[in-house]
Amino acid sequence: MSAQPTAAAAGTIDVGGDLTVNRMGFGAMRITGPGIWGDPPSRDQAIATLRRVVELGVNFIDTADSYGPDVSETLIAEALHPYPDDLVIATKGGLIRPAPNRWEANGRPEHLREVCEGSLRRLRLEQIPLYQFHRPDPAVPLAESLGAIAELKSEGKIRHVGLSNVSESQLREAQAILPIVSVQNRYNVSDRRSESMIDLCEQEQLAFLPWAPVQETDKNVPVRVAAERHGVTQHQVVLAWLLASSPQILPIPGTGSPQHAAENIAAASVELTPDEVDAISKGGLPIPVRPMNSGWLRRQVTGVLGSRRTE
Repeated sequence: MSAQPTAAAAGTIDVGGDLTVNRMGFGAMRITGPGIWGDPPSRDQAIATLRRVVELGVNFIDTADSYGPDVSETLIAEALHPYPDDLVIATKGGLIRPAPNRWEANGRPEHLREVCEGSLRRLRLEQIPLYQFHRPDPAVPLAESLGAIAELKSEGKIRHVGLSNVSESQLREAQAILPIVSVQNRYNVSDRRSESMIDLCEQEQLAFLPWAPVQETDKNVPVRVAAERHGVTQHQVVLAWLLASSPQILPIPGTGSPQHAAENIAAASVELTPDEVDAISKGGLPIPVRPMNSGWLRRQVTGVLGSRRTE
């Protein structure tokens, strides 16, 4: 039986030019309760998940003060502090939580200062390695929100700054105010609206963190076929596809289960062929998506994937 693959199989990426991490991270949103609200069903399992991902080579963990709220950051510190020297914790501020499954923007400078300092306390950090503005607030000029974050950076409370849920024009506006090292937008096999942003990240050596990376995989026929060929899950295939799509993509799949976390990390060792990557990128053939057996699948996609297999 082969050993459990680790995050190191994904290779590395530099964040901000001075933080080198394995290119398979962990998103800590789902170590909270239902609706990303309150404590998780099992605190012990959440802590075990965090410790397991670090054991398997993950050294980039993404969280936010709004996950819980406060719960995810508190659990990270409880599980992992004192932190390994190479562990990079990225957190976010700019969303408030009036109720489960509800998210509202708050980009007021005083709010951002308050939640950043709260994150420092909960995470037991003197400096946050990567602080991301969670979402621009339509009621607050972007320059005002980022001005507050720039002040926190100049005070040494933040090392690097990233953006989440932004357009290219918002990125450019932000870059005129302070250095930006990462972008975190929704991106997966079905939602490709940020492809031009990924191109920009490649040009400027910014890390791109795709959120919702494994959603709607069942709509992509070549994903199913590749999963069968490699003997892995569809979620592992789409994570491998993300890694193959751009060297600037840093996947951060999340879960509250140690076993599921290990499965996600194992995707770092799945090597898709160029034909498979291309077919998944194209979204499959123009044929009805319906229940089908594996032989039917092979016959339908032969022209796209070819007959070559990988080890």
